[in-house]
Amino acid sequence: MKVGLIYTSTTPELIADVEREVKKQLGEDVELYSLQDPSILAEVREAGYVTTAPAARLIGMYMKAAEAGCDAMLNLCSSVGEVADCVQDVAKYIGVPIVRVDEEMCREAVRKGTRIGVMATLPTTLEPTKGTIRRMARENGKYVELVDCLVEGAFGLNQDQFKARMTESAATIADKVDVIVFAQGSMAYCEQYIAEKFNKVVLSSVRFGAEELKKALIKKGTI
Repeated sequence: MKVGLIYTSTTPELIADVEREVKKQLGEDVELYSLQDPSILAEVREAGYVTTAPAARLIGMYMKAAEAGCDAMLNLCSSVGEVADCVQDVAKYIGVPIVRVDEEMCREAVRKGTRIGVMATLPTTLEPTKGTIRRMARENGKYVELVDCLVEGAFGLNQDQFKARMTESAATIADKVDVIVFAQGSMAYCEQYIAEKFNKVVLSSVRFGAEELKKALIKKGTI
């Protein structure tokens, strides 16, 4: 079994979390085919939204993973999740499911609360995640209130500095929300720490994405 891991930007923590969670779900023998193009996120950040060229390159990465024989793939950037959505008909046709890392996390947030804090280091990740949560709320017939938490200046910090900045930012919303959502997979290593510190339900996407990847492979009949 071979799965594609599609990154637009990576950190050592994100790669370690993704590979650990995917192997936890699919076994140590799963073949991981990793594709990375940090220029995609860089261009999205600069423009403030997903423009034509980075979207086209991301779609090209999906097709490259399919050509390489991947049985399914995991889209690991929430900033470009809508690109994955638009390619789903093609994915079904060629028999290679594309799983969004954040979709089930957003669905779980709606199940767990009505006041949902969304933490991100980039505005280009904050807005798509909020859009996905609202979509899940509509699908579940539920009203939710979203509270923004942009962790400014945190992008690119080392682990200790990042955790400190996350703690400072989470403190500004913790008493206003039932659930805190981490909009970026690279935040996942802070999940338990923030949950315990503020006694809140905290959700990060990587473990949910890995579980959904397994479900997609089961549905396909690969496992």
